[in-house]
Amino acid sequence: MIVLGIETSCDETAAAIVTGDGEILADVVRSQLDQHRPYGGVVPELAARAHLECIDGLISQALSEAQVTFAEVDAIAATGGPGLIGGVIVGVMTGKAIAATRKVPFMAINHLEGHALSARLSDRSLEFPYLLLLVSGGHCQLLIVEGVGGYRRLGTTIDDALGEAFDKVARMLGLDY
Repeated sequence: MIVLGIETSCDETAAAIVTGDGEILADVVRSQLDQHRPYGGVVPELAARAHLECIDGLISQALSEAQVTFAEVDAIAATGGPGLIGGVIVGVMTGKAIAATRKVPFMAINHLEGHALSARLSDRSLEFPYLLLLVSGGHCQLLIVEGVGGYRRLGTTIDDALGEAFDKVARMLGLDY
């Protein structure tokens, strides 16, 4: 099985080609740092537009790097949330359009679950259960990952997430975005 993965939940556009065995054949990321730097942070509308401008080319690049054609793709997965809604819509609609055209399954993936399970893609010896500190955007959680779909939250922030606090302190110190 070969899966095309699409990630557009914040300010980076990504496409990956992954086998059913978890082998990453290609992983392509396009940063939007330069577009958001003048504003000192991510501007959701600009992020969504930037995703729309580059998603097709990024998917083509991932397929090329993986030496895979659309005809060989068995399923499409895209981040379905949480995230900035404009960006999420770009990724989901692109994925659904490709899946409908190719007549292959489409799966919306929870962004946080993707983070929780991605450790197993880079370390195939990692077995369930494992302890995970998940720090992503507005989320900061300490989890026991028991299996796919099985998570026990040991703790979470109750006000600002670590990433948001980091951004606020950086702005107060006059550091560049």
